[in-house]
Amino acid sequence: MPLPTNDEIAAWVAMHIGEFHRKRLEKLTTLDLRDVLKRKNPYLFRAKHIQTAEQLVRALLDAHLSSQEETMFGDFLERLAIWINEGTFGRRKSGISGIDLEFERDGVRYIVAIKSGPNWANSQQLKRLRENFRQAARTLRTSGAKVPLQAVNGCCYGRDSHEDKGDHLKLCGQAFWAFVSGNEALYIDIVEPLGTDARRYNDEFEKAYGQVVNRMTRTVIADFLDAKAGIDWSRLLAFNSGRVSAATSRRAR
Repeated sequence: MPLPTNDEIAAWVAMHIGEFHRKRLEKLTTLDLRDVLKRKNPYLFRAKHIQTAEQLVRALLDAHLSSQEETMFGDFLERLAIWINEGTFGRRKSGISGIDLEFERDGVRYIVAIKSGPNWANSQQLKRLRENFRQAARTLRTSGAKVPLQAVNGCCYGRDSHEDKGDHLKLCGQAFWAFVSGNEALYIDIVEPLGTDARRYNDEFEKAYGQVVNRMTRTVIADFLDAKAGIDWSRLLAFNSGRVSAATSRRAR
């Protein structure tokens, strides 16, 4: 099957990129300051010499949103890669646990786990990935697959100079997009469509971001400033890291 044209890729991105922006905006507008405070390291913000309520809020928001957006956009790129691969090789998203994509090319069945970037895994996550590959291989052989199997960890951006990991390949950036499409230039071709309506979406996001900063700053001023209007780090740390009292534990249950 032919690789989707650049116009077809642009049309798919234009149709679906709004979902990413809507989720991004929804996650922002429903954030609660106290929920974010519970998840972040207050010692880090103290070490960065944060002095004002607004500085604290922006630091908390930016740290939270950065990791969240990486995950959401990684999911979007995974869907794009699967759609392009389906158009090129006629395969679909895998139904095997831990495997995102299966397809055959040149007499080899590829089982692919797609991640956003190359530095996604700690030792336990890498161990789980390898076990997923082994389990997928057992499942396919049990179902009667006769062709050779090759496991691949695909990463949407970045590089890895040692692609052969022994029990699987790790293909990143250009190598990954060429692998799923057969087009060495695809990793560059998809950049322009990703900017579809970006200014409009980001103008909406920046307006909402400012409103959330104001709302959260008001909460910090009310709950986490001392008598001299400085940040009360002791109170903030007690909220983030203090022992949970028995009464609080009973209420939580």
